[in-house]
Amino acid sequence: MEPQQIREGYLVKKGTLLNSWKAVWVVLSEDGLEFYKKKTDHSPKGMIPLKGATLMSPCQDFGKRTMVFKITTDKKQDHFFQASHMEERECWVKDIKRAITCLEGGKKFARKSTRRSIRLPDTVNLTELYTLMKDQDDGVKELKLEQDNRVFNHCFTGGTVVDWLISKQKARNRPEALMLATGLLNEGFLQPASDLSKEGAESGEQTAFLDQTIALYYFADSGFFCEGYSSDEDTLLKEEFRGNIIKQGCLLKQGHKRKNWKVRKFMLRDDPAYMHYYDPTKGDDPLGSIHLRGSVITAVEYVPDAKKYDIDGNLFEIITSDETHYFLQAATAEERKEWIKAIQAVSKSGK
Repeated sequence: MEPQQIREGYLVKKGTLLNSWKAVWVVLSEDGLEFYKKKTDHSPKGMIPLKGATLMSPCQDFGKRTMVFKITTDKKQDHFFQASHMEERECWVKDIKRAITCLEGGKKFARKSTRRSIRLPDTVNLTELYTLMKDQDDGVKELKLEQDNRVFNHCFTGGTVVDWLISKQKARNRPEALMLATGLLNEGFLQPASDLSKEGAESGEQTAFLDQTIALYYFADSGFFCEGYSSDEDTLLKEEFRGNIIKQGCLLKQGHKRKNWKVRKFMLRDDPAYMHYYDPTKGDDPLGSIHLRGSVITAVEYVPDAKKYDIDGNLFEIITSDETHYFLQAATAEERKEWIKAIQAVSKSGK
């Protein structure tokens, strides 16, 4: 009997021999994790058995590389994967952990909520708390803050987080709020932005989060970026990143010159309406941006010059106001529908 397929999608994987990271198509089944060079490949590049395996998330072995989780097999082989954003990592981690648990108990896979392995009361749900903190109206406000001749965008202070936790009655006092904030930091929901907060996170102390107004942090899947004092031209460029992130994830994108297809991480922002795309295996600098104001977005069944890649549906096209054409492919029909709906809304409402 074929094992049940549980989840599939793009992740970035670290090579087992070389210290390189590449985007791969990953399929999770009841007994293992298969990864493919391309979604359309029939044979996987490798398979990771989950029986007797352990999972660590977040895995902070790689410094600036966030959203990483580690699977260690029964034979003590480590495999590292990186998701494109927080919610994506949480979904993969929850399903992989559940698959491992079901294998250990000899049971068929069934989704069930699980507790994270950190020392917090059973009533605390860090995922729900993180969602509340990001609420546009009642959450922690993201600000532009200046410190040490640098400008930190989309961030907030440690003291602000502690104050918010107490004001929303999530904690009774500052020590209790500090414990919750440290849990959010340890689990990767919050990230240190300034040098002081980074030192605190790396100190190994029980309360690695700093309740200080000069310790800066940011949401792991926010539009955070840091810059030195810059020219007016640089400031105009940075305006592209000012909008809230509406949607993010990996898509296949056709190149304009060679017409080949590559996996790119996309971040859709509103006001101003931009979609930035990144190499998911590298840092935070975008490869390019699409100005969406006045764009036309439609589902298509055919792409001209779709060579060097076996394209098999779920395609859509963005035509910008200056008539530049972008062809993209989602992983599923439902994902294509979601992206088209989100981009259309932003193109009409954003600047």
